[in-house]
Amino acid sequence: MQLTDEHWALLAPLLTPPEKTTKRGRPRRDDRSLLEGILWVLRTGAQWDQLPREAYPPKSTCVARFQEWNDRTVFPAVLGRRYELLEDQGLLDLREAFIDGTFSAAKKGDRTSAPPKKGREPTS
Repeated sequence: MQLTDEHWALLAPLLTPPEKTTKRGRPRRDDRSLLEGILWVLRTGAQWDQLPREAYPPKSTCVARFQEWNDRTVFPAVLGRRYELLEDQGLLDLREAFIDGTFSAAKKGDRTSAPPKKGREPTS
């Protein structure tokens, strides 16, 4: 997913890097390309291994940044900002929403588990 410059201008302030504690290691990767890779995985439902190498940064870098942003609770703010943008464009109306769920019955329709079966005696 390619972010437009307008989208990036709204989201970039939310993705500020954490305070540096050391100057070791490689330079920090571009947040925009990493966010695009993360959004691609979230949008497609693909596994991280399926992230297109020619279009996005390495999967390990995307996963690490995803975990960092998840730990810092960045994503609720990013989604809120996206909702604001879509509402301003008239593409989203949150006055009415529906939530759908799928339920599956427990095994044999019972809410409790069955007692363990007796195993066979060991043979020599």
